[in-house]
Amino acid sequence: MTSWDQMLDDQNSTGGAGSVGAPDPQLNEQADVRTQLNKLSPTQSVRAEDKRVINGSSDINQLAPFKYPWAWQYFLDANKNHWTPLDVSMAQDIYDYKHKLTEPEIHMYENVLSYLTTSDILAMRNIGLAVMEKMTAPELQIYQARQVYEEALHTWTYQHCIESLGLDQGEVYNRYRVVPAINKKIQMANNRLESILRSDIDLNDSDELQNFILAYMFFAAVFEGVWFFNGFSPVFALQRRGLMKGTAEQFQYIMRDEVMHCGFGIRVISQILIENEIKLDLKAIRNMWDEAEAAEGEYAHYILKNPVLGYSVSDHMEQFRFIANRRSRQLGLEEPFPNAVCALPWLDEQANLRKEKNFFETRVTEYQTGGLVWD
Repeated sequence: MTSWDQMLDDQNSTGGAGSVGAPDPQLNEQADVRTQLNKLSPTQSVRAEDKRVINGSSDINQLAPFKYPWAWQYFLDANKNHWTPLDVSMAQDIYDYKHKLTEPEIHMYENVLSYLTTSDILAMRNIGLAVMEKMTAPELQIYQARQVYEEALHTWTYQHCIESLGLDQGEVYNRYRVVPAINKKIQMANNRLESILRSDIDLNDSDELQNFILAYMFFAAVFEGVWFFNGFSPVFALQRRGLMKGTAEQFQYIMRDEVMHCGFGIRVISQILIENEIKLDLKAIRNMWDEAEAAEGEYAHYILKNPVLGYSVSDHMEQFRFIANRRSRQLGLEEPFPNAVCALPWLDEQANLRKEKNFFETRVTEYQTGGLVWD
């Protein structure tokens, strides 16, 4: 017997390293998988019609045949959109930051970065640790694995901006702890995440399933679909005046990723609702939007506590409500903010335009896919 075999035997007999005699949830999960596989005939192929988004019993290791070909297409499309922050020059941004931005613009820019750095780590943990392992169709997990990579790439992007500008990394990253307006949004997301990270969650229980759906809906529709989508707009407003164009270009690529993440999440949620014949708690969804609006309002007033040319709190909040209505329509639900209008018509262009750049300006990094028709 090899040393690796001995280590596995030792862990199985003791309940895992460092927990003698204690049950190990991971081992229980492995046992559940073995039980599921043992129910299958050794030669039985997976049938597409037997797959389910969650609570499925088909072999998770067999990719095809697809029940959800749209999920596989998301994965293929995402791989056409590869980029890194090193593709974009920050030289002009360094000059703009040091010599052109006003104090209110610096305040806005730095706090947007501070919020986004923490947010994308939360988004990564949500998909990678709380959502993906509950999926029971591999074509869903494969795109979500790509999504985890993209969230890490986004975090690298913010770090690239912070490093390039010579900002105090510890101070910027810690702002979410000390700035109430940033902390409130982060804590709302963290509370949703913690509620579905529990090892004892049972998605066959209707209350647990309802909570999982609401948490996934929050991250897909609110967190990525509105807070991120709308959250880049302060920097895009600077870009429209010829400032911080390198940062804005990277945010444009991130935004297109987030558009796909949001669309995929909404598609998965809709499929869960169909397969489980579950009725959503509309009051809880209403409360979710009201809480998100209140938190966004505090955030907008903080980052824009002093006037910035070409962008205002009212613009930011009206656009939040407009995009929130869009996400609700995509979910087949009533608009939470009737009569909201598009305050920033140029924002959709950032997600939908293909880039055409002069080769000598920066490296050409054109997104092949990602511009989506929303309505």
